[in-house]
Amino acid sequence: MRIGIGSDHNGFELKEEIKRFIEKAFNHELVDYGCHSCDSVDYPDVAFDVSEAISESKLDRGILICGTGIGVAIAANKYPGIRAALAHDTYSAERAQLSNNAQVITMGSQIIGPEAAKKVVEAYLSSVWAEGSKRKVDKIMKKEKEFFSGGLGITAAGNQCR
Repeated sequence: MRIGIGSDHNGFELKEEIKRFIEKAFNHELVDYGCHSCDSVDYPDVAFDVSEAISESKLDRGILICGTGIGVAIAANKYPGIRAALAHDTYSAERAQLSNNAQVITMGSQIIGPEAAKKVVEAYLSSVWAEGSKRKVDKIMKKEKEFFSGGLGITAAGNQCR
């Protein structure tokens, strides 16, 4: 599996810890999308880069980290076709994949410690979508296509057309 990982400056140290864990515990290719120091970085930029790579089939899954995990989840989910799930416990991480085929999990470095984060990552990377909730995921993807194709009358500014 090819895994992308990224963070803003708030998540940098946890990202580095998770990278070492993945490299040691798994036989996956890991691609670091930054940031590469504690210097300030805007989390949407990193989230968009990882999401785009997944969308282009350059990555199989992604792990994004910011202070709370919320910002990177929101940003990643703005990218067409991406399902990013906030996961601070192993059950949520497992269900993100099993129930939702989430390509991305997000975590908050100010919410979860390194050891718990490693367990979350392990649960996520060890889970494989068996299409048990395919009907539900298909509904989500259908609605997304309606929005992006203009089928619901949404303009670029997000206003309803009248």
